[in-house]
Amino acid sequence: MQFKHQSHDQDHPAHKHEHHSHEKCCTLDHEHSSSCSCAHDHEHTMLPLQVTLAGVLFIINSFVLNRIYGSESVLAASSAMLGALIMGVPIIWTSVKNLWCGKILSMNELVSLAILAAFASGNYQTAGIVAFFMLLGEIIEMRTADGARKSIESLIKLAPTKARRISNGGAEEEVPVKELKIGDIIRVRPGDNVAADGVIQTGQGSFNQANVTGESLPVDKKTGDDVFAGTQNLTGVLEIRVSRAGEDTTLGQVHNLILAAEKTRLPIMRIIDQYMQYYTPLVLVIATLVWAFTFDLERVIAVLIVACPCAFILATPSAMVAALSAAARLGILIKNVGDIELAARINAFIFDKTGTLTQGTLIVNRLNPAEGVTPAELLLVAASAEKYSNHPTAKAINQLANEAEISLIEPADFAETAGRGVSAKVENDTVIIGRAQWLKDNGVSGDFLKSVDLNESEGFSILFVARNNQFIGWIGLQDETRAEAKESLADLSQSGVRRIAMVTGDRRPVAERVAKEIGCEEVIAECLPQDKVDFVALMRERGYKVAVVGDGVNDAPALAAGDVGIAMGAAGSEVAIHSATIALMNNDLRRLPFLVKLSRSTRSIINQNFLFGTLFIIFGLTFASWGYINPILAALLHNVGSLIVVFNSARLVRQGEELDGIQMDQNAEEPPAPQEPVPAKA
Repeated sequence: MQFKHQSHDQDHPAHKHEHHSHEKCCTLDHEHSSSCSCAHDHEHTMLPLQVTLAGVLFIINSFVLNRIYGSESVLAASSAMLGALIMGVPIIWTSVKNLWCGKILSMNELVSLAILAAFASGNYQTAGIVAFFMLLGEIIEMRTADGARKSIESLIKLAPTKARRISNGGAEEEVPVKELKIGDIIRVRPGDNVAADGVIQTGQGSFNQANVTGESLPVDKKTGDDVFAGTQNLTGVLEIRVSRAGEDTTLGQVHNLILAAEKTRLPIMRIIDQYMQYYTPLVLVIATLVWAFTFDLERVIAVLIVACPCAFILATPSAMVAALSAAARLGILIKNVGDIELAARINAFIFDKTGTLTQGTLIVNRLNPAEGVTPAELLLVAASAEKYSNHPTAKAINQLANEAEISLIEPADFAETAGRGVSAKVENDTVIIGRAQWLKDNGVSGDFLKSVDLNESEGFSILFVARNNQFIGWIGLQDETRAEAKESLADLSQSGVRRIAMVTGDRRPVAERVAKEIGCEEVIAECLPQDKVDFVALMRERGYKVAVVGDGVNDAPALAAGDVGIAMGAAGSEVAIHSATIALMNNDLRRLPFLVKLSRSTRSIINQNFLFGTLFIIFGLTFASWGYINPILAALLHNVGSLIVVFNSARLVRQGEELDGIQMDQNAEEPPAPQEPVPAKA
């Protein structure tokens, strides 16, 4: 469908869109130069929908009038003609302008001819229906293209396009997010993404803001707390006063940071490409000198054959292909082959925490039943009561119950209070699960906090369970570190990486606990995306070659700012993957030490190939000039030299075979289901 709208090229979602100037003509797009008569203002994007609705009503009315007054009804014909004109004229007008601009025989012109033919024959209903389908396709294309033309598609998915704004009279109205202004009051319901940065005026709820701040656990917020655009409200109905909207929001700044970081990237200069243009003239000079001194044509031919730099030319590409093959076999997607060579010089790694060094999802790691209650009983009661909750803690408890193959009991009278807990009837027993204060507010007595030996400030989430106002135990949850993280960081250190840091938006106690578990000595916590970019820039200013490893939207600017950006592909956000140059498709951190090893091996192989190719040419030219190599032998040696380089590069294909048997897919990363859960130290 070519009517009115043409989407712009979009090579990369993290790259800035550039609207190219049109030549003589332009189609009905949304952003054109003012000098073009075909330009169409952005405010007119709703015109096709309005035109279509109006025209369709007249066409439908004509069919109704035909049923009432018969097929010869003048009223019916007039209604159909008016509908056909309303919908057909914009199409025909677009075709006329296309012809004026020199564009002929496009879809618009063919449809216009069909409409005119039907109209001229008096079949107005047919003309209207043809125009309707043309406009309908244009509307669908326009809506699709408008979404695709936003700067970063993944960020658009996080930020809603509509917001519930509360008017001065207290009425709720749905408005486009772009119309929000500072000071507006918006209402956010459970499950909604926040439309703009703001401050909670009324209500409380739990927010998943890992995409912006990197915090692994949902954050409970109340009146007076700040919220970010793009974060998800899990529970509670809130009214939020807008403090920043549009590009000024934290999410909008992430977008701008990606664009700015991308501009700072410089292409790798290939020295060999700069000097190869001088090689052929040099060889011709040598051949001329050989002829001048020997007048031996065979020697000249041998010189020209031996001088053919196939081995030299194959030195880099053959190694690169072999390295790419080895990396792809192990689930490492390398977008820029230059990064294989660059990774050999990496001496600093900067890691995000949530979803990178940790799993990124809550799991149950402690079941602590009260006296007289078994772990299985505690899990059964808790999972049954939480069955219909969408809170991450409830999902983690139900996941463990499913792994343990526990048959849940159907709860009754389920009720959930945002940020506090749930209550339900389980086999006529009243079950209450949530925070300690929630249990106390519901009449549960006892000092059940005394048995808790976990610190919530270190990233643990603790749920207390009561049955019939009797405390029966507590459940500890946390975002677990990846099993291979400690080993991977140790391998990086042993490989000569001088600095390894974890930079996260999570709270310092949480970050320090994770760092201690994985053996990371440097921790930068409570960072926003700008802070991460600043830290990367500081490291590069100090002379480090920096690799940034992350997975979330908040990591994307830092991924783009590093010398090498590595995205955790399977669990990472789309924008992070696009901003990075390397993606770990299977989320196995052991691929990072392998990547460094592969890169250094590749560099070594390339150097070997270059050295061999250079020596081959030097000695070949020397012996050919002295007459020790005839043209036949020169051709044989030329092929042998090329094969030696290829076979030497092929050794890279076998790199990483020790990791082939390691399957770090999603199922393998999950802990095995216990036969019966038992208390265990975290």
